[in-house]
Amino acid sequence: MRRTGLKKQKLRAEAKPAKAPKKTLRKPKKKVTKEAKRRSLWITLFMAALWVLLVLMIVAGVYIWHCQATLPAFSKAVYVEREPGVKILASDGQELTSYGALFAKPVDVKKLPSYVSRAVIDTEDRRFYKHSGFDYIGFVRAMAVNVVKRRYAQGASTITQQVAKNLFLTQEKSIKRKVQEFLLARWLEKNFSKNQILNIYLNRVFFGSGAYGINAAAKRFFNKNAKDLNLREAAILAGALKAPSRYNYLRNKEQALKRAGVVLSLMERAGTISAKEREAALKQPVGNSKEKMILGIRYFGDYVMAGLPEYLKERSDDVYVKTTLDYHLQQRAEYLLRKHLRENKKNNVSEGAVVILDNKNGAIRAMVGGFDYNKSQFNRATQALRQAGSSFKLFVYLTAFEKGFSPDELLADEPIQIDDWKPENYDKRFHGAVSLKEAFAKSLNVATVDLATYLSLDEIISTALKLGITTTVKNEPSIVLGAAEVRVLDMAAAYGATANDGYAVFAYAIESITDTDGNVLYQHKPAEKVRVLSEQSVKNINLLMREVVLKGTGKKAAKVLGARGKTGTSQNYRDAWFIGTNSKYTAAVWVGNDDNSPMNEIGGGSVPTEIWADIMK
Repeated sequence: MRRTGLKKQKLRAEAKPAKAPKKTLRKPKKKVTKEAKRRSLWITLFMAALWVLLVLMIVAGVYIWHCQATLPAFSKAVYVEREPGVKILASDGQELTSYGALFAKPVDVKKLPSYVSRAVIDTEDRRFYKHSGFDYIGFVRAMAVNVVKRRYAQGASTITQQVAKNLFLTQEKSIKRKVQEFLLARWLEKNFSKNQILNIYLNRVFFGSGAYGINAAAKRFFNKNAKDLNLREAAILAGALKAPSRYNYLRNKEQALKRAGVVLSLMERAGTISAKEREAALKQPVGNSKEKMILGIRYFGDYVMAGLPEYLKERSDDVYVKTTLDYHLQQRAEYLLRKHLRENKKNNVSEGAVVILDNKNGAIRAMVGGFDYNKSQFNRATQALRQAGSSFKLFVYLTAFEKGFSPDELLADEPIQIDDWKPENYDKRFHGAVSLKEAFAKSLNVATVDLATYLSLDEIISTALKLGITTTVKNEPSIVLGAAEVRVLDMAAAYGATANDGYAVFAYAIESITDTDGNVLYQHKPAEKVRVLSEQSVKNINLLMREVVLKGTGKKAAKVLGARGKTGTSQNYRDAWFIGTNSKYTAAVWVGNDDNSPMNEIGGGSVPTEIWADIMK
């Protein structure tokens, strides 16, 4: 047992030194410094960043692969999806205006004056010949400008990117589209030369007013081919690319010319032109667009386009619509209407409308829908409903003639009351016994009401509808003096029957429609003759209408050879009319205000008759 104890003691003694190394292991352990902790943290963050970067690269790679896989077929570049174009022509074939996307014959950029393409390059992509589809320098510069100005002030899309977008992609703003735009731009640069890309761009880019491509734009804006553009015109078109609506020369001349000045300055800075050439360009003449020469032609164009589906149920190709419009008569009507409206602005006359029809067939030879199409597209010749005033008396007197009355029969221009209505004459006087001829010529209200008592309102309304009034005419006594609301076009057609030997006049605007190959898709056929007035009624009413011009309210029309017509003024001078005929045309003129406010004592015998006479003489 003692040995065992000794042995245990020995073992304990031997075991004691074994504890010493444990103490020595703890002792050399050093305290971790802040620098070491910081280094460790940076290593951890760096490794995490590498992992995040790796994940982002994988995600980006997959996304780019997806964008690449969903790219549209490159063959799509050959076909451009667009709304079919419509060119509207005058009766002599002159172009009036156009709708939809128009593409002229493609042009070779090399055959154009060098400043045409340089104006575009210096404005849209001055490093075009240096980059490979994406301009990294231009991108950084644009971003810097946008950051400094704290708004989107400068873009960085290259011409190649714009070609990629216009040919293959939609206008959608998304990351996917930008990635696809980048990929397509690189593909275009690898597969096409710079000149080929520039050719594609200049023949497809949108310049405004429906014109796609430099040749279509030159014809639309300046009535010339692209090869004939001068430096100033080239600058105007190049300037329009930034914002085709804002810098549209036809719609906003001042802004377009100001922008062209910026383009010329950019060309000078790029070394394309000298300061002397820039100054000379600012003084160069600018070609006149056919559309610009008839400022309000879109009123008529809209009217034609609205009726087009009636003749063409489906349309997938460009078409030419030859209309009935007389180019020079339209110019004259527009100019004179605006001239008289300007002169009478002080009399609170702000708007007007004119319709001129051919007596023989109802062809619309001129249509002016208002003072300024750019400010208001509302067509007052076809859409406005205005009180006819005394011009509606035509239907009262025609109804009487159809029932056997004669121009010399006497009427009582004496006080009369129908229920609570007491009609008065314009001059506030009563004229006693007067003939139909005198009552019509002097536009006597009371005598006309007396005549209507021998007729029925239904008969008068029937006459109006039969002659071409398409609006609702209420069965009320006040319609006798013109309370009914009518359209200018309808009144022209109705009066036209008096110049067409009593046959109805069916106004029409389209003569023919052809495709670009000349194939006739529609041809107007003369309407079947429908007699709406007896020969004697026509003879009688023309006698009365002539008396209006010679001795009555329409004396200002007397300078027109063979003029016949009728004035009209609605209550409180809200509407003023003159509708009349000569040997060739029937024309209706209306003036007033869109808000129905009264004019300053402007009646039918003043401004409307003057406009009518100036146009027709």
